[in-house]
Amino acid sequence: MEVRAIAKYVRVQPRKVRIIADEVRGKNAEHVVSLLRYHTSKSARALRKVLISAMANATENNNLTSETLKIAAITVDEGPRLKRMRARAMGRGNRILKKTSHITVVVEDAPIERPVKPHGTKAKPRPTFAAPKTKKGGARAARKEEPIADQPIEEAAAIAADAVAEAEPEEATPVAESEAPEEEGTPEPLVEPEETEPEATATEAGEAEVDGGEEKGAKEE
Repeated sequence: MEVRAIAKYVRVQPRKVRIIADEVRGKNAEHVVSLLRYHTSKSARALRKVLISAMANATENNNLTSETLKIAAITVDEGPRLKRMRARAMGRGNRILKKTSHITVVVEDAPIERPVKPHGTKAKPRPTFAAPKTKKGGARAARKEEPIADQPIEEAAAIAADAVAEAEPEEATPVAESEAPEEEGTPEPLVEPEETEPEATATEAGEAEVDGGEEKGAKEE
């Protein structure tokens, strides 16, 4: 519901009132009254009086609460100008224009907007002081670095033995050449050729027979 108040023929320039109206338009009425109370300009005092009048009309005539009132609109129109004259040199005179304003303030009943908690969102996790989780290797190293003094002697010895066994590299067992797998692209072993005696030629065979015959004749003699 909208309630209005109008002030006419206010001796204030409309331009100056519009500057203040742009700052407070759309705000809570009670809050604006408290703000304009300490403003130094003349136009703020005139606007505050009209706003208080509009709030009084809403509470007295329409049974509305002032806490829920909100400024819906503020219009500032120019009224009639008052002409004055100032004497100048050599019998001349300059005109002085004194402007007036018509101020209209409209307030409406609007419920107080209270902040609504967001729905459907997950709550933030509470901070924990535990050590951050690490990968498998890091967890295993952390488990190895646990203090041994608090554990029984037998368990401590077993853990130490496991740690040493995991730390030592496995020794490579020798593999026979026949059992070794053949790798692709490896050259085959070279076989050395057997040395063979050259066959005797026909001339050498004849000379050998002659020498054998001579030896037999000598033995018979």
